[in-house]
Amino acid sequence: MVALLQRKTVVASGLLCCALILVVLFTSPAAFRSPAAVVVISAIGAAAVLLQMRLRNAPKTRPPLLLNALGILFALAALFPTVLHLGPRLVEAVALGSVASFAISSAIILHSFRKQAAKPE
Repeated sequence: MVALLQRKTVVASGLLCCALILVVLFTSPAAFRSPAAVVVISAIGAAAVLLQMRLRNAPKTRPPLLLNALGILFALAALFPTVLHLGPRLVEAVALGSVASFAISSAIILHSFRKQAAKPE
């Protein structure tokens, strides 16, 4: 059972690494200065943590829904600034808010993994 779980985790990690490779390969270097690229990379990282949680079937681990929803709202605002009439500084702040909320959410989940692994069963 443990080998099967490790195999799923390795395959999922490999697929997410391939997604990051595709983003980096097919994006010009100038595009990485935009807030949208930073948001996409952080969203891929957050998806990696959520997928890891799903593969572990950790019943006690729950993702912080409020932080994830806030991150998604910030990400949408950073990806569509013209629709919302946002200035360049506000777009950068919104992108930073998205990255921060995804990072805090991921840190909470990874911390719960560490606490579960430390407890003897």
